[in-house]
Amino acid sequence: MNEQTFAELSAGYALGALSPEDELAYHEALDAHPEWAHYVADDSSAAALLADGVAEVAPPVDIRSRLLSQISRPDATDAFFAETDAAASDLDDDDDEDDRAPISALPTGSPETEQLQTVERRNWTRGLFALTASVALLVGVGWGVGSLTEGMRAPTAASVLAQIQDADDAQSRTTELADGGEATVHWSPSVDGVVLVADGLPDIADDQSYEAWFVRGDAPIPAGAFDSTDGSAQMLLDGDMEPSDIIALTVEQEGGSPTGLPTSDPLFAIPTA
Repeated sequence: MNEQTFAELSAGYALGALSPEDELAYHEALDAHPEWAHYVADDSSAAALLADGVAEVAPPVDIRSRLLSQISRPDATDAFFAETDAAASDLDDDDDEDDRAPISALPTGSPETEQLQTVERRNWTRGLFALTASVALLVGVGWGVGSLTEGMRAPTAASVLAQIQDADDAQSRTTELADGGEATVHWSPSVDGVVLVADGLPDIADDQSYEAWFVRGDAPIPAGAFDSTDGSAQMLLDGDMEPSDIIALTVEQEGGSPTGLPTSDPLFAIPTA
């Protein structure tokens, strides 16, 4: 699993939206890549914003006594639903376009049938109340969900590349690959993000990934792993580039080097100084 796939699973896990298979893959990837734990913390914080978007509502002070009173008096509960049924019948009577006969005009069945119909009407009424409450809740949290969606929408390589190319201080460095391909690093001091664009990358095995690195002095720093089916790539590197960094690309096991260090010779190394 590469880092981008894990980031997507992490967002789904924070929202409780993963299938059992995806949740298992999420935990296995997190165990194998503890350096990806920052996605988990960020997504959990974003998901917590949902609760902040809903104002607390205090229940009526007499709700406990009313509930206990209705529980101890079944006739009160029956009266409540009888009033609801009467209101529903009034709505049917007021609808001039509804040519169906009112419920009260239909032939009544056996006592057992009438009891069943009463239960069905009560269940329908309870369902209507639950739906109404759900709609009110969604209206209340709608703004919070929209804000969360905006906050969790990560920038893409294409959007950052467009910002870099439009910047007055845009810079890029290009190198040729051994098999005739080409790789270019794009960055700008005024734009957050570094984008690697490559074409003609060599074929790799199904259980391998490409992994980018910031080489800072003698220290290689992981900048993200990715896959490519056609030898091309447009990747937003993870982390921040510093002056004089060298951008390198290696072939690692699927998802990136488990040790956090390159395990193969670089396909290319592009100096940014």
